[in-house]
Amino acid sequence: MYLYSLYLGTTFQHLTLVLRYNNKINSMNIQKGDKAPALELVNTQLETVQIPAQKKPTVLLFFPLAFTSVCTTELCNIRDSLKTYEDVNAEVYGISVDSPFTLKEFKDSQKLNFPLLSDFNKVAARAYGALYEEFVFGMQGVAKRSAFVIDDEGVIKYAEVLEDAGDLPDFDAIQSTLENL
Repeated sequence: MYLYSLYLGTTFQHLTLVLRYNNKINSMNIQKGDKAPALELVNTQLETVQIPAQKKPTVLLFFPLAFTSVCTTELCNIRDSLKTYEDVNAEVYGISVDSPFTLKEFKDSQKLNFPLLSDFNKVAARAYGALYEEFVFGMQGVAKRSAFVIDDEGVIKYAEVLEDAGDLPDFDAIQSTLENL
């Protein structure tokens, strides 16, 4: 039996069709040139944040789980090189399915200097095609490590969805994309 559900972004301009078959969720994959889905997520201060950001280049970094080694490495890399993103006027967001409370502890413990957003209900990961159906230890519905660059017009200019959670995004390619916007 097929069930179709439609995700309507906050502006009704961006529609993402999610196909459900036998409780398996397959999202449409976002690719370079696509319009970024309009979403609202919660940050570590429990404030609503609209994605994509306000008319400026935006980097979305989906990561599986806070406090894990590769995720810590990835986000600390961004923390230590944030100036390179700020130099091209880019907004950077880390996104996971962790609660905003867990993300606050993670952000504080690692002294992260950019916003972390909770996708606890997995809306963003599904919309971006960045959700593991099955993860390690039987976990389901965990964000895939992914990177997206959105330009100031809301168009995806870089899309990388990694199947292996042990891999890191191509930070050089992300930076090059931002420099060429």
